[in-house]
Amino acid sequence: MERMPGWIRQHLAAVRAVVVLTVLLGLAYPLAVTGVAQVLLGDRADGSLIERNGRPVGSAAIGQSFTDAHGDPVGRYFQSRPSAGGYDPLASGASNLGPEDVVDTLPVPGAKDAEGGPDEGRRSLLTQVCARSKAVGELEGVSGARPYCTADGVGAVLKVFPAVGTPTRAVSVNQACPAAPFVAVYRGVRVECGRPGEDYSAGRTVPVRGGAGTPAVPADAVTASGSGLDPHISVAYAELQAPRVARERGIPVDKVKALIDEYTTGRALGFMGEPAVNVLRLNLALDEE
Repeated sequence: MERMPGWIRQHLAAVRAVVVLTVLLGLAYPLAVTGVAQVLLGDRADGSLIERNGRPVGSAAIGQSFTDAHGDPVGRYFQSRPSAGGYDPLASGASNLGPEDVVDTLPVPGAKDAEGGPDEGRRSLLTQVCARSKAVGELEGVSGARPYCTADGVGAVLKVFPAVGTPTRAVSVNQACPAAPFVAVYRGVRVECGRPGEDYSAGRTVPVRGGAGTPAVPADAVTASGSGLDPHISVAYAELQAPRVARERGIPVDKVKALIDEYTTGRALGFMGEPAVNVLRLNLALDEE
C-alpha cells in the first residue's frame, strides 16, 4: 500500500489534535470546573444573585447605585461607594488616576469637545474626591471638609511661577474665574483664579493642606474600589448614613443600626481586611421591615 505524502499526514495529525483538544479543553474541562463549582460554591457559582418576588434584584457580589432618574441619592436607601465603571461588570476597573493627579482641566465656555458636545473639561482625582466629600457631607448633614480641598469642593492647588525661585505669580488652577481663590495670598503674592484655556504647565504645582482636621466623611465614601464593583461599604460609612435613612423611613435609628450589625461581615479568614456592610442586602432588609 502506497504511503500518504508527508504533508497530508501532518495535516491529519493537526486535525486530530484540534479535535482532541477541543473535546478536552472546550467541553470536558469546562463541564468539570462548572460541576465542582456548583457542588462547592453553591449560589456563588451562579453569580450570588438575590431574588425578590421571583425576580433577580441584584447580586450580593456586585455593587449598584441607589439613585433616582436624575442621578441623585434616594434618601431612604444606604448609598454605595463610588464606582469608576458605573458598577458595570463589563467595564470593571479603576480610574487609573494616581495621587499626583491634582490639577483640573477647566472647561472653556462655548468650546466643543472631540465629539461635538460642550467642553466639560477634566476633573482631577483630587477634585473628584473633594466634590464627593462635599456632596456626602451635605447629604448626611456633616462637614464634608477634608485636607487639600477647597470649601467649594475642588482640589486646593496652586500653580506658582516661576517654578524655581521667588514667586511672582500664583494661580488657584482648579477654581475658574470669577471664583474667589481659596487663599488670598501665597508667600506675599496675590492669588489669581484660574482662566479656562490658559496653559499653566510651566508653573510649580503646590497642593495646600489647609486647616481641615480628620474628615467626617470616610475614605470609602469618596474613593472608588479597584474593580469598581465593590458591594460593601465600611461600618463607619454605614453608621454615618444611619440617621438619614432612619429619618426618611420614619423608624428608630437604633433599629437601623441593628440591621447594620446584622449585615456586617467580618474580616476574611479572621484577620484580612476590615469588617464591611453589604449595601444591597441591608437595603433589602430595610424594605422588608
